[in-house]
Amino acid sequence: MRTTIWALLGLGVVLPQALASDTLSTSGFSLCMQDSEIEVQKLDVSYTKSTQEVVFDVAGTNSKEQNVTATLTVTAYGSQVYSKTFNPCGTEVHVAELCPVPSGHFSASGSMAVPDEYASQIPSIAFSIPDLDGQAKLTLTSNGKDVACVESELSNGKSTDVKGVAWATAGIAAGALALSGLSALGSAGSTGAPSSSPSAGDVVGWFGSVATNGMLSVSHPTIYKSFTKNFAWSTGLIPWSSMQNSIDAFRKATGGNTTHESYIYLSGLSTASSSNGTSSKRSLDLVSRAANLIARSSSNSSSSDLTDCGSVSVNSFKCYSEELSIPSANIFMTVLLVFAIVVAVVVVGILLLKVILELWALYGNFPKKLTEFRKDYWGIMARTITNMILILYGIWVMYCVYQLRNGDSWAAKLLAAVTLSVFTALLAFFAWRIIYLARKYKKAEGDTTGLYENKETWRKYSLFYDNYKKDLWWLFVPVIVYALAKGCIIAGAEGHGMVQTIGQLAVECCMLALLLWNRPYATKSSMGIHMTIQIVRVLSIACVLVFVEELGLSQTTKTVTGIVLIVVQSALSGVLAILIAVNAIIVCIRENPHAKKLREAENANKDLDDLTPLDARESLLIDHPPKRDFTEMSKFNFNAPYEPYRDHPVNRSNSTGSNDRLVYADYGVAHGRSQSPESRSSLEGRKPTAPGYGMAY
Repeated sequence: MRTTIWALLGLGVVLPQALASDTLSTSGFSLCMQDSEIEVQKLDVSYTKSTQEVVFDVAGTNSKEQNVTATLTVTAYGSQVYSKTFNPCGTEVHVAELCPVPSGHFSASGSMAVPDEYASQIPSIAFSIPDLDGQAKLTLTSNGKDVACVESELSNGKSTDVKGVAWATAGIAAGALALSGLSALGSAGSTGAPSSSPSAGDVVGWFGSVATNGMLSVSHPTIYKSFTKNFAWSTGLIPWSSMQNSIDAFRKATGGNTTHESYIYLSGLSTASSSNGTSSKRSLDLVSRAANLIARSSSNSSSSDLTDCGSVSVNSFKCYSEELSIPSANIFMTVLLVFAIVVAVVVVGILLLKVILELWALYGNFPKKLTEFRKDYWGIMARTITNMILILYGIWVMYCVYQLRNGDSWAAKLLAAVTLSVFTALLAFFAWRIIYLARKYKKAEGDTTGLYENKETWRKYSLFYDNYKKDLWWLFVPVIVYALAKGCIIAGAEGHGMVQTIGQLAVECCMLALLLWNRPYATKSSMGIHMTIQIVRVLSIACVLVFVEELGLSQTTKTVTGIVLIVVQSALSGVLAILIAVNAIIVCIRENPHAKKLREAENANKDLDDLTPLDARESLLIDHPPKRDFTEMSKFNFNAPYEPYRDHPVNRSNSTGSNDRLVYADYGVAHGRSQSPESRSSLEGRKPTAPGYGMAY
């Protein structure tokens, strides 16, 4: 393999090179032929760079004594980098234990030197790049016939699937959630203020996009698929042994088959692999299942491989979840229980907040802007849960459709159908309600600004459109449809990587075009963040298209593309984390601009109520209020409290063709502008009215 190709594979690798070891070793094994005469039960192969030696350790059983020839082949990223055929009875590589292979149980170990011409083709990056895509294959031949074949993945001990990264991403989401809470406290009691960006929904939505990229039915490079597992928590895939055992019991009681789809079976398989077929110490049940598995798998597969997850035809959800120690049949119930736990935590948290506020009100100086949080406990809880459903709706659709297609428990299928129906109906109701109110405001006032200015409407429904401009409030409807389409495509076209990828790419491009055409977000920061996220989503799916098996691209190309994806997606995640920190600082040190503007407007209105001709206080320099405000005021005559202007005698005289009329212009103040001396004199004879009913004459 050319050194330039290996150099490309090193792009984006940020792990410290000083921590790299100089050893490549096998990890588990699988049989690559059926009905083999020699049954291999153990294979350990390692290569040390400093000594340029391959050390092997193999064990198994043989039906009869026979002479064999061994061939060891090493491949990396789809290309063969080393191949060696040797006779265990020869002088170059002599293995006494295999000369000949004895009948019954056997074990052998040995080493062989790798010539410089082969060792020089393995660059240093192979010992440091995570999730090395390499395989070692050992074939035993007797009398020109293959009698055994076993292969194993090569590893340098490094992976992009790191628990610390998963915790870091969860911390970023928690920071965004805390920032959203601070922003809500800062704008409490005000209307029309857009939420801070990036919000918790933006962060979780982005992390969910990365995770679902790893679930598509394509031939992912190992390095990228491992990377996506760091974000699996954002889709609800959180492994928990007690929960999985409970789900298994529930499925078994409702028609599910737990023989091969259970946490015990999956754990027993993993234990059998790690111990090379020995028993586990967990429980007798686990031991028996592992032993039965090995017995069933000895003819066509190894104990280290539950399913052929390297095959494109295999269920990608299945492989992805099982690598996270979650049986594929438990996926939906796992997500449902995790969601229920989160909802319970939210309910308890809001209740605790209410208790704190009540104690504060009783024994401290309670701020007025937090009064809404005291009075609207149930409303806050309902809106929070609705917001969670809105954020995770695409994930819910995906898992519900998957359960309906592949589930084996009738109760779990029923729960999936009910969950999908209820959540869809809930969002459809809110969409209908907001559209109804928008039409009502437009009919009464000429526009839909009431969605942003009416306090009660804003409090109930703003979570759907608070980030959008006033004339683009409706964009939340295409966003819901977008989430529905993505979930249906990913789960509905499972097993068909080309359909999944092209369908998802079409949906992402449509959303990007909609954002570019309307530019709907209220602030420039929100516009930039959401546009960047959507562009990266489109580019990510375009890169995933490289992984589609039907295109027949080389493994090297796929790996390079996977590394580029890791770099881009990691960079965007880091930028979001930085923006969250910056916004937190801004929220803490700067007054909410909307609240400031609202306070200034209220002060100006109070001053206008006390204006008199002798004390105008430069009212003509004050900005005019919105046209619709004094248009409403113009319907009244200020000679008497709230008396309709149309009933005034002067107004009725207009129908006779007289030019005498009241002209109401600035702030509802009536001025005599008639050219008739009589009308002017009638105005001059009026007396001042009481403050609060208009300006005195």
